[in-house]
Amino acid sequence: MCLATIAKVIEVDPPSKGTAWVDFGGVKREARIDLMPDVKPGEYVLIHTGFIIERVDEETAKEILNAWEEVFKVEPTLWAATTIRVIEYERC
Repeated sequence: MCLATIAKVIEVDPPSKGTAWVDFGGVKREARIDLMPDVKPGEYVLIHTGFIIERVDEETAKEILNAWEEVFKVEPTLWAATTIRVIEYERC
C-alpha cells in the first residue's frame, strides 16, 4: 500500500526536467512536478508515488509532521521503517 507523504520543496529543477528536490524529514528525494509545475522552494507539498499532487499550508504540514514525531517517540523503530519506505517510494 502506498500513502501520500508531506515533504518540503527545497529546489525546483529547470522546467524541461520536470522535477523538484524535496525533504522528507532529512531524506532528500526527487519528485515529479507534472501535476504542480508552479511549486516553489519552501512550500510544503503532498507527494504520492513520486508526484507532487497538492500544496499543504505550513500550519497543517507542521501539525502532521509533529504528529509523526510523537508516533516515532513512542515507537522509535518506525522511523527506520518509514525512512526505508520513503527511499523506496518510487517503486509504488
